[in-house]
Amino acid sequence: MRALSFYKYQGTGNDFVMVDNREGVFPKDDLKLIAQLCDRRFGIGADGVILIENAANADFEMVYYNPDGSQSLCGNGSRCAVMFAKQLGIIADKTDFLAIDGMHKATIKGDEVRLLMNDVAGYEQIGEDFLIDTGSPHYIRYNNNVAELDMIAEGQSVRYAERFKAKGVNVNLIQQLGDAELKIRTYERGVEGETLSCGTGCTAAALSLGLKNNVEEVTLQAVGGTLKVTFEKADNGFKNIYLIGPAKQVFAGSISI
Repeated sequence: MRALSFYKYQGTGNDFVMVDNREGVFPKDDLKLIAQLCDRRFGIGADGVILIENAANADFEMVYYNPDGSQSLCGNGSRCAVMFAKQLGIIADKTDFLAIDGMHKATIKGDEVRLLMNDVAGYEQIGEDFLIDTGSPHYIRYNNNVAELDMIAEGQSVRYAERFKAKGVNVNLIQQLGDAELKIRTYERGVEGETLSCGTGCTAAALSLGLKNNVEEVTLQAVGGTLKVTFEKADNGFKNIYLIGPAKQVFAGSISI
């Protein structure tokens, strides 16, 4: 047994265990440890684990794990990673960092992080619903009153449908509050439950509203807080996509592993 130092960060209620892994202290092949750290009763409790590592051609690399050990891009996690990197002294208020889907840029102003997402080259419309990949795949479904829905049942009905059950898909139920404002709830694969916020999901939802309305800036009311997404429309897709919102440290500690 040894002590592992960690920090806990959250971005609009989407929370993460953060580890400075620049010296390779974390046993990355131990997926059971990932699940244990994320467990809210027997571990620290989080929606994911994020490692900050050295990168040859970037300020740092963010390695993100879902509670089940799978890896993907995490928008809110990326924003928290940027704030954590500043705390570690790796960056000041601007950064170029590496994630699973490639390079990203971000800037910090106060407790807000403005994250440049990768361009989205296309999308699929499925009836009235949308399937948009913003680093992670998101299924978008509009509803008139998302607050009253059973998010687990609704999410699982899509996530475990024949088309998606092998690789999984994130499910976002959204309600239009205005021409450029949405309420959103998200069922996340890997977590296999509802999270209070999802950055890539908010981004995908905002892009879907851009397809429906002539807007290029959307405010999203997630369960855990407010995020903003700005973007430009391109041929059958989107560019210059920014996810904007707060990222804050909650506490720090150590745990025996």
